[in-house]
Amino acid sequence: MGEKKGSNASSNNHSHCFEPFISPNPITSLNPVQRFPKIDKTAFVSQFSSVIGDVTIRNNVYVAPNVSIRADEGTPFYIGSNSNIQDRVILHGLFNKRILVGTNGYSIFIGNEVTIAHGAIVHGPCYIADKVFVSFNSIVYTAIVGRGAFISYNAVVTNGVRIPPGRFVPPGANIDSQEKADGLSTVPKDSKEFAHEVKRVNHEFPASYHLLFGKNRCSCGFAYDQ
Repeated sequence: MGEKKGSNASSNNHSHCFEPFISPNPITSLNPVQRFPKIDKTAFVSQFSSVIGDVTIRNNVYVAPNVSIRADEGTPFYIGSNSNIQDRVILHGLFNKRILVGTNGYSIFIGNEVTIAHGAIVHGPCYIADKVFVSFNSIVYTAIVGRGAFISYNAVVTNGVRIPPGRFVPPGANIDSQEKADGLSTVPKDSKEFAHEVKRVNHEFPASYHLLFGKNRCSCGFAYDQ
């Protein structure tokens, strides 16, 4: 399974490819019907990541390596266009706990142009609006996060709170009451600029990784030669 001798750079782009674990949910007493993920062809789910159950992933979403998107208990999940889910992120939800979006209930709803950064946990029931930035190792659980909010690293947002649009959750903060959420300041300029740059970089990844890996991908998760 190594590189072919004498192969050039162009052929290497198509000979070392990987496939994520994409599966329906298992049949259990909680979820007796199997549902498959629905992933737009322009989205990219990286190697060694898992997408399980009733999960909708819209166009140009980037899912980085070692992500777990597991709708086997709480379900369904939705990830909107141009969002990015970075390395070691976990998405999971509680059984039969949903947030209503329009006429549909979701365990986890993530809007458009959202960043969920390295190591964060998003646990349903949870709603994250468009253009939200959820930073490194933070936790969002049983919460509603308004458009354009910025949740800093190591912060926790929980206990049914609603983060108003455009608010800044400081590093390490524990926002577990509505009083704390309502007292948050607006997102500082440097944090807005940081979030914008991260989204700009990740916006290019889906198409670039599709080009890199080509069509030769093995469901076992290992590379193989043409």
